[in-house]
Amino acid sequence: MLHALSLWLICFGLWLLLSGFFDNSLLLSFGALSCALVVFVAWRVETIDPEEQPLRPRLGPQLLWYWPWLLWQVVLANVDVVKRILDPKLPIAPMLITLKPSQRSDLGRVIYANSITLTPGTVTTSLSGDSLEVHALTREGADDLLAGDMDRRVAGLERGTP
Repeated sequence: MLHALSLWLICFGLWLLLSGFFDNSLLLSFGALSCALVVFVAWRVETIDPEEQPLRPRLGPQLLWYWPWLLWQVVLANVDVVKRILDPKLPIAPMLITLKPSQRSDLGRVIYANSITLTPGTVTTSLSGDSLEVHALTREGADDLLAGDMDRRVAGLERGTP
């Protein structure tokens, strides 16, 4: 029950944040009811696991370190891709590489795979078990992933270290 309540609070908080309706009681009640409906449907299809909490408080402080770093990596990768588009002399060497993530949990591996995909020039094409298949636009992009900095940072999220 606590899990369903916390899921409702997250949904309603997100609804408030995105809608911006703080002063209209009719819209607030519709938002609360729609969030309750979402939680009810999730409970009925057994998506809500009573042993799991939707919020992982231990990820909170570490994400404050990871998000700015990831945003900077996205900016750098964007600049690199734009340079390669505008200057035909710069090489493009598409390739598939296989990575062995060091994350222990499914959530950690998904965060790692999504971080790779968010970075322009790289796309995670497959995540199965303990292996990631990644398409990289350039050899440099592939080498950056093989160096493992992003992998170590995401693994640090799991361990609770920045």
